[in-house]
Amino acid sequence: MTDITAADVTIAAGASRGLWGEAARRFLNHRLATLGLVMLTIIVLACVLAPLIAHYGPNDIDLRGRNQPPGGVHWLGTDGTGRDIFARILYGGRISLTVGFVAVAISAAIGIFVGCVAGYFGGKVDLLLMGLIDMVLTFPRLVIIIAFVAVVGPSIFNTMVVIGLLSWPSIARLTRGEILALRNQEFVLAARSLGTSPSVIILEHILPNVLSPILVAITLDVATVILLEASLSFLGLGAQAPAASWGNMLRDARTLSILESQPWMWIPPGAMIAMAVLSINFVGDGLRDALDPQHIMGGGAK
Repeated sequence: MTDITAADVTIAAGASRGLWGEAARRFLNHRLATLGLVMLTIIVLACVLAPLIAHYGPNDIDLRGRNQPPGGVHWLGTDGTGRDIFARILYGGRISLTVGFVAVAISAAIGIFVGCVAGYFGGKVDLLLMGLIDMVLTFPRLVIIIAFVAVVGPSIFNTMVVIGLLSWPSIARLTRGEILALRNQEFVLAARSLGTSPSVIILEHILPNVLSPILVAITLDVATVILLEASLSFLGLGAQAPAASWGNMLRDARTLSILESQPWMWIPPGAMIAMAVLSINFVGDGLRDALDPQHIMGGGAK
């Protein structure tokens, strides 16, 4: 086996930084990805800075100002109890985005762990974990989530947990497949021959080399979870009144009279869901193209 010198390590590290720099350049050259990143940044900042931007609280009631159309005082109008729609959009975004990011963080942690163990050790361990993954995938996720939330009670915490616990198999399968392709590579065999522990090999040698497709999958999952949370809140199983989320704002505007004569109550939350999901999908598509090994090695521009 050829000895590896410090100079070789330095050259390899420099090459790695160069590849990530090329990926960043390709991402920024992807117009839709850049647009999505800007849109998502604006949405997140607006929701985080809601107390500074909104002139009213999300639950401030003004019975004399009920059902007002958009105007100078209430930029997006008010609902049936006089609550400011603009304020509820911003504060509701906090809940919708938090559910998306936290639930995906839970599912990613479980999926990456299961995928790493199954892919690296193989054999009976892989067979057992793949059987578990296949079993979870056979569950009708939305039905299970609705049943679980109905039993334990609707809340944001319960929604995040149950979505995270049922959304990890796809990431686990992706991680397993990527690790299967790398576990017999020379650098992994060399680490094994030196007596390196499996956990160190996985965390320091294998996982960094398979993060690209996993990162793309995680990004796209956030958009899926935001839509799922909106669906649950629309059904009354997500955020509970008086807390605002984009989903339960649509639920409050589901009557025919509101749909026909008060569009300011349902268009803004619907538009925010669409913009958030679209921007995240744009970012995910950009990451997928930017982190494509063929494109990075080839150096071509989109």
